[in-house]
Amino acid sequence: MLTEALTPLSPLLAPAAARRPWPREGDPAWAALPEDRRETLLRWGEEAMAEGYEPLLASQHLRFTRDGDRRVFETPYFARRKALLGALFAECVRHEARAVDFIADGLWLLMEETSWVISAHNDSGAPLPDPDAPGLDLFAAQTGATVALCLHLAGHRLDAVTPLIAARALRELDRRVWIPFLQRDDFFWMGITRKNLNNWTPWIVSNVLLTAQYALQDEARLEAIVRKSCAILDRYLACQPEDGGCDEGTAYWNMAGASLLDCLEALREVTGGRLSVYHEPLIQAIARFPLRSHVAGPWFWNFADCDARPLLDGERLFTFGQRIGDPALSRLGQAIGVSLLPRDTPQASRVMNALFTPFAPAEAPVPPDWTALPRLQVWAKSCGGLYAVIKGGHNHESHNHNDIGSLMIYADGQPVIVDAGNLVYTARTFSAERYTLWNTRSMYHNVPLIGDHGEQAPGAEHRAAVLSASEGAVRMDIAAAYGAGCGVSALIRTLAFYPALTLTDEIRLSEPQTVTWVFLTCCPPDIHEEAIHIGPLRLTGTQGLRVHSDAIPVTDQRLIRNYPALWRLTLTADAAQHHQRVFRFTLPSEGSESHDPR
Repeated sequence: MLTEALTPLSPLLAPAAARRPWPREGDPAWAALPEDRRETLLRWGEEAMAEGYEPLLASQHLRFTRDGDRRVFETPYFARRKALLGALFAECVRHEARAVDFIADGLWLLMEETSWVISAHNDSGAPLPDPDAPGLDLFAAQTGATVALCLHLAGHRLDAVTPLIAARALRELDRRVWIPFLQRDDFFWMGITRKNLNNWTPWIVSNVLLTAQYALQDEARLEAIVRKSCAILDRYLACQPEDGGCDEGTAYWNMAGASLLDCLEALREVTGGRLSVYHEPLIQAIARFPLRSHVAGPWFWNFADCDARPLLDGERLFTFGQRIGDPALSRLGQAIGVSLLPRDTPQASRVMNALFTPFAPAEAPVPPDWTALPRLQVWAKSCGGLYAVIKGGHNHESHNHNDIGSLMIYADGQPVIVDAGNLVYTARTFSAERYTLWNTRSMYHNVPLIGDHGEQAPGAEHRAAVLSASEGAVRMDIAAAYGAGCGVSALIRTLAFYPALTLTDEIRLSEPQTVTWVFLTCCPPDIHEEAIHIGPLRLTGTQGLRVHSDAIPVTDQRLIRNYPALWRLTLTADAAQHHQRVFRFTLPSEGSESHDPR
């Protein structure tokens, strides 16, 4: 797609002055910023300078290999970069040279770091990084973008101290970013050694493009980076489903779809607006994914390693909507708004975009009554005051949980039956021990368990066979999601939206076994003989089942942002070779019957 669009462009690059749109320090655009934004940047800078830069120690890096703790290194690592950016933006607003030494200190510290790769991504083969073999992970590329932005915005201020700072920074960008990017093809995110690409690809490429756009002086090498970036992005786009679904979840769209926008904007700028693929259906489908996964307010459905209340970038949604001509997507961005202070990893380009893309607040668009992403195998439907979503897919998706056939239910826009989503990452998260983590296991998802230990298994062969999907009902066989030892010959799961929200499971086993239905909820279940009340939701069809509820202590710092409390409700049937169960979900105030979609 992108490589083909490059072919007729000659010359490829626009004049240098036209391809770096962000204003430098001293430009009147900084003084013209709204007062509240200027004050935010000044406070950020003052706080950064008061706190100073944190040390980065070998022992902090070693913690990842010693006990799996990655935060002990990442916290000061990201704090350094955030402090540098705070001082940089405050200097642009103040225009008094007060922070120049602090900016120089921050840049010099980055130059002195052995590696810009975080401890969890170190692939040197040793517990510490090899200074002679620079890696290029998400945050090495993102650090490069920070360095390039410092040189672009305040290079003239740094040169007044000594030109050696910029010269050293350019050498490090060359050694750590441009040379590895141009000379190596073995990074998995480039799509040559591995085909199933994820957010790493657009995230890294977007930051490499930004470093080259704002700091690389060699036109031939800039053109080479543009061409290789397009080739890599084409491989990424080739493995994206045509429905635009992001199997990593909405939170990761911020690093996948939104980073793709970062790439497209950089390519558009360096070519003087001549390279643009926003008309392509796949690009538009990727852009609209958060619009389709939005439930209400801050809530988005969140399969896999995804937060239920993701920290989405409102400006990126707004701009993507503008580029593809979708006012609803732009309104979603306006409703989310912008945060000038980084809420996640400090990405310089996102702050600049937020500063210089003005838009007014707006109400979020009403989510569609019916959402179908057949390639991703996710379907969602509004049913009266309820909203339900169910997934198929397979158990080797990016950031996978063993959750084939799992569902979520919201009542009046609030979560009731939920997916726990993500936890703070440790060494176990992306290791052979991943499925020992409780939040990834099917026994903590809204799917049946077979016998005492019959959970779903990881792997692409463990998948759903979708039998039918319409606004009336979604029906799938999820027997293959379970391990061979479970003895499941058929597990037909049907989520019907009409005339009321019902979940039907028909299970055939090779021998009699118990079956336990699990419902994870953020509301304490109130158990009665005729029904179970879960917050505002009424669950029936539980007669004859052994009912149990356990509170799940929520102490994880990431999970608690989404759900301060969770409960695991289990409903167990006696051993049998054939099980059939129909659960009905209603709101007590009404029958929760939805209109006939046929």
